Amino acid sequence: MPSLDEAEFDRLLRAFERSADHLEMRDAYGTAVELPHLAKWVAGEPDDLSWLGDWCKALRKHVAEGRTVRRARIVSEPLSEYQRWSHSIAQPMVDAGEDIRWIPRALVSPVALPGNDFYLFDDRLVVFLHYAGSGLGTDRVTSTDPADIGLCRSAFDGVWKLSTPHRDYRPV
Repeated sequence: MPSLDEAEFDRLLRAFERSADHLEMRDAYGTAVELPHLAKWVAGEPDDLSWLGDWCKALRKHVAEGRTVRRARIVSEPLSEYQRWSHSIAQPMVDAGEDIRWIPRALVSPVALPGNDFYLFDDRLVVFLHYAGSGLGTDRVTSTDPADIGLCRSAFDGVWKLSTPHRDYRPV
């Protein structure tokens, strides 16, 4: 399975044809972009969220051109600090057109899940996201194998069906 560098992955996030479905299964992440903003939130400092501007602009473009972007977050409750922060900053992305949903981990036991977070693009390409224990991303691995695509489609659909839209989810 080939790996993608950051630039190739960014291109995929902006160039898919119909749909991008993203399943997140970790309680904490540690992306270089997010960590300073998480630290501000923890310290109670304001954040204008301008750093989300490029992503929100891309989301608005996708929606205007008829594409869908969905994200399902499997979370442990009570939420980790990271997930409480993530919930607190999600509204601009939702307003821009990303459909974000939340589901407590305890409710996904009947759903067969792959071993890693993923993006499923146009039901043709899966990008598995690999992370270190610290939450830092280590690799983005692609697959067009029909079995991988089938597993990820089934997992996302199963989680999506049980999940709660962002506007209705109340963090525990």
